[in-house]
Amino acid sequence: MFPIMTAFANSPDEGAGQARDMRVRWAFEEVGQPYDVRLVSFPQMKQSAHLRLNPFGQIPTLEDGGLVLFESGAIVLEIAERHAGLLPGDVNGRARAVMWMFAALNTVEPPIVEYDQADLVERDKPWFGQRLPMLQDRIRVRLGQLSAALGEADWLYGAFSAGDLMMVMVLRRLYGSGLLEEFPGVAAYVARGEARPAFQRAFAAQLAVFTAASSG
Repeated sequence: MFPIMTAFANSPDEGAGQARDMRVRWAFEEVGQPYDVRLVSFPQMKQSAHLRLNPFGQIPTLEDGGLVLFESGAIVLEIAERHAGLLPGDVNGRARAVMWMFAALNTVEPPIVEYDQADLVERDKPWFGQRLPMLQDRIRVRLGQLSAALGEADWLYGAFSAGDLMMVMVLRRLYGSGLLEEFPGVAAYVARGEARPAFQRAFAAQLAVFTAASSG
């Protein structure tokens, strides 16, 4: 039996590839591990069957034999540790790749998520006009720091790793904001990630779910 991951039955981002199951799909594709997908609706995510897999009622989850995991970062790390291709072979290199995974999720993603949420639910509030530049500047600080760390390299540390996978997926949330384009080196880095065949296969698989749901 193949590992089973859960994903949205109807993608809320209309096939843009932003849902967090995309991170897991990409990791599986990078290491060449076939997987199965169980699609769940928003109501199903809050029911007991799914809550046994993820007590927070979110996706993705992973079932692999007797192992059940939730949180995309934990799942990607588990895939990377079980299969060659996403972590360097040496101990120090592995630690640095994992460090960049944590940096993507804990340092770069939070201000991006805060910006996304404000744009979604606060746009009609009287304070939004003053709050927006502050949120954008927080992101600019992180993008500037990331650009300096990346320099002229293709990837964050040596060859492409799970750290790059998570970072590229986090940065893709900035599409449409105009912020990513202010840092050409970072934008080119994201484009390199998206050009990888494994990303393309994962994106096509997630888009197919949205397309099927829309036409149904």
